[in-house]
Amino acid sequence: MRRLALTLVCGGLLAASSASWAAPPGPPAAARPLATTAAEVIDRNVAAHGGLDAWRKVETMVWLGHLERGAREAQHIPFVMTLRRPNLTRFELKEQFSQFTRIFDGAHGWKIRPGADGRLETKPFSPEEVNFARTEFVIDGPLIDYQAKGVTAELDGIDTVEGQKAYRLSLKLPSGGERKVWIDTKTNLDIRYDRPATNPIKPGAPVSVYYRNYAAVDGLQIARSIETGVASGSATGAGDKLVIDRIMVNPKLDDGIFAPPSVPLHRGGHIRVPAT
Repeated sequence: MRRLALTLVCGGLLAASSASWAAPPGPPAAARPLATTAAEVIDRNVAAHGGLDAWRKVETMVWLGHLERGAREAQHIPFVMTLRRPNLTRFELKEQFSQFTRIFDGAHGWKIRPGADGRLETKPFSPEEVNFARTEFVIDGPLIDYQAKGVTAELDGIDTVEGQKAYRLSLKLPSGGERKVWIDTKTNLDIRYDRPATNPIKPGAPVSVYYRNYAAVDGLQIARSIETGVASGSATGAGDKLVIDRIMVNPKLDDGIFAPPSVPLHRGGHIRVPAT
C-alpha cells in the first residue's frame, strides 16, 4: 500500500486535480453544443478552471488530508502535500509509528522511509521517477497554457466515464511522453487522467487517476478525492484514495522544504546534487 500511495503521488495525480477550478457564472455548459476540436475543449476547460489570469497568480499550494487504503477506508493515514511551480513537490505520509516522505526539487528526488532496522533511510528516485517528475505540471496541469508549454492535443472522441459523457483528449508532452485526459462535457472539468506507471518493474504500464468531489476553496473548485484505478475500465474503489481535507493557496514556503534530506542514504544509494 505504501508503495502504491507514494507512487500515486509521484506519478501524476497532481496533473489535473490542482487544475480544477469552478466555471464562472454564465449559461450552463449543457446548453452549449458539444465541442468539435481539441482547442475548443481546452478553451472551455481553461475557462472552467478560472482562466489564465487566475492560474498565473498561483505559485504554491499545500494540501492537508488523509489516505484511504483500498477497501479499508476506515483506516485514515494523514498526509501533507506541498507544491511549488514548476514541479517541486514534497509528500509526507505519517502512520502511527512510521513516516514516509518523497521530495523532488525540480531536478533530483529522494524517498525517505524506515529501513529493515526501523530507522529512517534515504533512497534516490529511480530514473523512471525522475523523468516523470520532471515532466509534470504540478500546479496547473498540462492544459493550462498548453501551447506555451509545448503540449499538443488531439480530440479522440467522446467516452462515458463513470456514467458521465466526457471528451477524450490525447496529449503529447515536450519530452515525447503521452497522456490521455477526459473532460466532463457538462462541467468541462477533468475527471480522469491516464499516465504511465513509474514502477521500474512495469515501466510504462497504464494507470488511471480519477478526480471527484469538487468543492470551493477561496472561490476555486478543487477535486477533494483522488483515486487510482485501472486504465482499461472505471475505478472500482480498490485503489488508494487521497482525500483532501484542507487546501492552502499561495502560502509562503521555506526553500528547505524541497532541500535534499539529511537522513542517511540506503546502502548502495547516492545523492547527486549540482555544484554551486
